[in-house]
Parts: sequence; structure tokens; C-alpha cells
Amino acid sequence: MITLKIADWGPPPIQIYSVFICLISSGILAVNGNVNPSEIEKHLELGKEMMARGQLQDALTHFHAALEGDPTNYLTLYRRATVYLAQGRARAALEDLNRVLEIQPEFIQARAQKGNILMKLGRLDEAHIELEKVLKKEPANMEANKNYLAIETLKKSYMQARMFFSDKDHHHAIDILTQIIEICPWDISLREMRSECYLAIGESSKAISDLKAATKLMSDNTGAFMKLSKLYYALGEPEESLNQIRECLKLDPEHKECFPHYKKVKKVAKLVQDLQASANDNNYQGCVASAKKVLKVDPSVPELLFLAEDKLCHCYLHLGEHTESLEFCSLALARHAEPRIFCDRAEDYIALDMLDESQQDYSKALEIEESFARAKEGLQKVQKLQKQAKKRDYYKILGVKKNANKREIIKAYRKQAQQWHPDNFQNDEESRKKAEKKFIDIAAAKEVLTDPEKRQKYDNGEDPLDPESQQGQGFNPFQQGGFHNFHGGQFKFHFN
Repeated sequence: MITLKIADWGPPPIQIYSVFICLISSGILAVNGNVNPSEIEKHLELGKEMMARGQLQDALTHFHAALEGDPTNYLTLYRRATVYLAQGRARAALEDLNRVLEIQPEFIQARAQKGNILMKLGRLDEAHIELEKVLKKEPANMEANKNYLAIETLKKSYMQARMFFSDKDHHHAIDILTQIIEICPWDISLREMRSECYLAIGESSKAISDLKAATKLMSDNTGAFMKLSKLYYALGEPEESLNQIRECLKLDPEHKECFPHYKKVKKVAKLVQDLQASANDNNYQGCVASAKKVLKVDPSVPELLFLAEDKLCHCYLHLGEHTESLEFCSLALARHAEPRIFCDRAEDYIALDMLDESQQDYSKALEIEESFARAKEGLQKVQKLQKQAKKRDYYKILGVKKNANKREIIKAYRKQAQQWHPDNFQNDEESRKKAEKKFIDIAAAKEVLTDPEKRQKYDNGEDPLDPESQQGQGFNPFQQGGFHNFHGGQFKFHFN
């Protein structure tokens, strides 16, 4: 029961009057110190009814109200402790049980419950004392006997786990700690020790799980929030790191470790956010600029370096800067051999005419993930290109790069056509035939590389002018109604 004298508050805002009326009518609020016993009994009955229905929060509300009216009712305290336990709030339950035993020391059921909670909290010496008191009164209490006998074994296991932990024998320490946690699930120190062991053997997700459990077991556990934040940061997840460090600062805004860490993580999180946004928007120039910033922000965190290298690999590839892309793909793959990065590097190798290396990367991607469609398609493409390489290479014929635009291709064509025009070799039959063949190849290269559809087919390993292909009809400029010269007119050839 909450007792208030409304007059002492001064004139309250009009909105509060309706709240007061509801509280008074429900019996939660008593005015001028008057306590209504029937209201207390009503709250007790409603609390028990809500417990039976499993509506724990509602049950708590009524037990709170009943205890405000009668704080010495040990049965109500015991019932509230039971609700706290059902909610997993062991420490709140323990406080109520201590009050119960102060009021009624002979309440054996409450003492047995207290011993059970202490045991689950890992406070074994205290549990030993409470259970011993229970067994003096009730020697046949089966649960108390079982827990009492388990305590000595648990103490030995604790010592063994700490010994393994000190010796850095983390696997054995985890095995022992897991056994103890099954009996003492609310012991925060066990969770934190096992978390350290999991970290030592590279089981980061399990370490995080234990630390999160530690924050739930003790809501003001700033140390666990700090550890979680550092762990997420080390995993290259600054956004989640930021969320955890904010929880620490909610508990203590001036925390000497959390506050400086928060400032650093906030800066890194913003950089990573910008990087991800650029990559998602296909803003490859922005992606490269942001990735370089991430690369420099904290070289001590390998996962942040990997994130930056991975993005530089991908974004440089799409910018057509294959040498730079190749460098960062290789750095990223040295940290994590991921199929998609092998495929990025394979595309760089194709662009740089390193087909054997490209084939190897696509094959490595499929070794890791045999159903990876991009690697399957890439491997088929590179095999076509290897076959094609034994025939005409239109880019080499014109002397242009694979990312050359149409204007560059036409310019190269005109230069080659002027050099190898058959009219330049009229006096030497052998040279003229060689020039004709060369000229045919030059014209074919222009035909394919200036037509977007044909060029796409060629880049995928299919020569659209190859008479051996299903669609190719061959190409001979001497059979195309004359030859386009390099100024846009037509050449008519007259052989003497």
C-alpha cells in the first residue's frame, strides 16, 4: 500500500487526478495513512489467482500492494519471492526470503528455498549452512539432502575448473564449467570464466552467449557489457559494439572504461556505416574512399582490416581497376577464404588475361561451396575463354585493354587498318596476303568489339564470328560488299 497526503504535493496537474482516482479505487493507494484490511486481503487473493494463471507481472502488482499495507506478512513475502523466482529474478527472491526468515525463522520451506537459490548462485558455503539448518528440522527432506550432498563435489569441481583455467587448458575447463553451470546456472563468475575459455579457443559466438547471460543475471553488470562491446568490436561489428557500450553508459555515464571506448567505437561505427552504404548503393568511388578510411582507423583489429580489404577488392573490380582489386582480394583471402572473394579475384585474373589463375580461383570457391552458382558460371566462362585464347584475341589484335570504350576501339582500329591496308603491299605478293589476313582480323575485331551484343558474347567466351560456333557465320570483309576505310568511306580493292 502506498500512503500519500495529496495536500502535501501542492496542486497537481489536472491529468494526474484521474490516475489518483484509479489507484485509490483499486486500493493500491491509501489516502492520509488509512489502510483498509479488506483491500489487503483482496490484493492477496488476486495475487494468488494471477499466480495460478501464470500472469506473473499482474501477481507481483497485487503482492506489492498487499505488502505496502502489511509489510510483515511473511506468507505474502514468500509468495512474492516465488513469483520473482518464476521470472528468473533470483536476487530479488533472495531478499524477500531473508525478510521472511527474519520474521519467521522456523519457516522451513522458505529456508529450503533459500538454500536452493544460494546453491544456484554458486554461493556454496552459505547454501551449506542453510541446508544444514533445514536437515536438522527435517532430516527426510529429499531435495535438501540431495543438494547438501552435492555441495562438496561442486566445491572440488570449482577448484578443478579454476586449475584448468589457470593452466590454459581451456577445453577441459569448459567441460567442468558446463557441468557446474547445470547445477549453478545463476553464478555469473562461472559464465564469465567459460566465456574467456571459449574466446581462447575461437568460439566467439558461445563466448557472447555466456556474457549476455551474465548481463541478464545481474542487470547492473557494467563489466560484462564492456567485455561484450570489446568482443563485438574485435569481430568487426562496431554497430553491435556500440549498442553494448551504450548499455554500460546507461548504468554509469561517467564509467572510466566505457566512456573512452564509446567515443572510439562511435567513430568507427560511423565509418563502417558509410562504407556499407556506399557498397550497397553501388557507389564504387565512395566505397573505395570509405574503405581506405576504415583501413587506417584501427590496424590492430584484423576483422576491420578484412572488412576494408574485402570492399576494396569488390569495388576496385567494378571500377575496372583490376591490379588494385587483385591486391586487396589476395589480402582479404589471406584472412578468410570466402567463395565470393575468390570469384572477385577470378574476374580480375580474367581481365588481366591470367586464365589459369582464374580457373584455379573458381575451383577453390567450389571446393568451399560446391553449389555456388557464381563460381560454376565463372568456371564455364573461363574454360570457354581458354578455348577461345587458342583462336583470335580481338583485344590483342587492336592492341586495346579489355575495358576499352568504343571510341578507343575505333581509334585503334583506324591505326591498325591504316598500317595493314592491303593497298600498302601491292608490290610483294607474300606481304600482301599476310596483310589481307591481318586486315580481316582487324575488321573482325572492330565488328565484334563495337557491337555491344557481340562483345558481350565474346567476353563470355563465345566468338560470334567463329564459323565453328553454332551462331557464327564467319566474317570476311572481302565478302561484305567492300571494306569500310578508317574515314568512314568504302574501299574497293583492285588486285593487279
